[in-house]
Amino acid sequence: MTATATPLRVGLIGYGLAGSVFHAPLIAATEGLTLDTVVTSNPERQKQVRAEFPDVGIAATPDELFARAAELDLVVIASPNKTHVPLAGAALDAGLPVVVDKPVAGTAAEARELAARAEARGLLLSVFQNRRWDNDFRTLQALLAEGELGDAWRFESRFERWRPQLKGGWRESGDPAEIGGLLYDLGSHVVDQALVLFGPVKQVYAESDIRRDGAEADDDTFIALTHANGVRSHLYVSATTAQLGPRFRVLGSKAGYVKYGLDPQEAALREGKRPDTTADWGTEPEELWGRLGAGESPLTGGGTPVPTLPGDYSAYYAAVNRALTDGGANPVTALEAAAALDVLEAARRSARDGVAVTL
Repeated sequence: MTATATPLRVGLIGYGLAGSVFHAPLIAATEGLTLDTVVTSNPERQKQVRAEFPDVGIAATPDELFARAAELDLVVIASPNKTHVPLAGAALDAGLPVVVDKPVAGTAAEARELAARAEARGLLLSVFQNRRWDNDFRTLQALLAEGELGDAWRFESRFERWRPQLKGGWRESGDPAEIGGLLYDLGSHVVDQALVLFGPVKQVYAESDIRRDGAEADDDTFIALTHANGVRSHLYVSATTAQLGPRFRVLGSKAGYVKYGLDPQEAALREGKRPDTTADWGTEPEELWGRLGAGESPLTGGGTPVPTLPGDYSAYYAAVNRALTDGGANPVTALEAAAALDVLEAARRSARDGVAVTL
């Protein structure tokens, strides 16, 4: 898109955590995109939209947005999980390209059906897997590509938090229709990252627990994957971790890489910062860099510090813009998301039945 081209007009459905913290600021920060309308029926959230984006329109229902389909170029769905499939289908039927927050659906079959509908209509259907643009993940990708670890053997990934008190809401609901719980929330991220790094999975084993008093959905889950290439991924997602482990520990035939701490972008977005107006976006201080080495503990200074590449969530929406205007590649396809859902469904079955599941 040239500097004089008209920006793509984006309608955003949902202004909770995903919509207000992630999607709206990132859309507004991306050259070639403009946030046109936000859909929310909540009066307080409507007030928030007016305060944060005074020039953006507000609609109370998705139908109001779809009635204006000819005035829009893209719809982003950041509403509760159970609404993703029907809203994505309605957007496609209205002739609009779609971005859907993860998980795109509750089942891999639904994701593949949506992918087929998008393909039949010649429309983009992309899934917001923003953790592919985390600083630590980008750094690990570079280390693997450069052969710094040798042959990868084991990938340990932790997305752990200490939240002993329930927050309430659909994410913690035990109703299967809500698609809540950490397996489908944070698990969508760690599984997607493992698949991007190490490819298809042939076996899944999982342990999933409800630890907190009054909780209805899983809040402490472990997933073990055996990839077709022999790499084993051990993935932890938890809201009940009193002592946090390393975000990544990756072991190979030549060296290992250990990295503590979360990418800083979510915290910055929660503080109201934006990548287009914040210097050194996505960077972290040297004391948080991961360490690369063999036979030494990073906790005692062993290994070599590896500068962490900046995180870059804006790259996702920049890629969406290129896909819609210049024929660029879809940054995250629904079929890729379906492959991750195959793993998540197997993990749920494994945890329920206490068996390893072969894919």
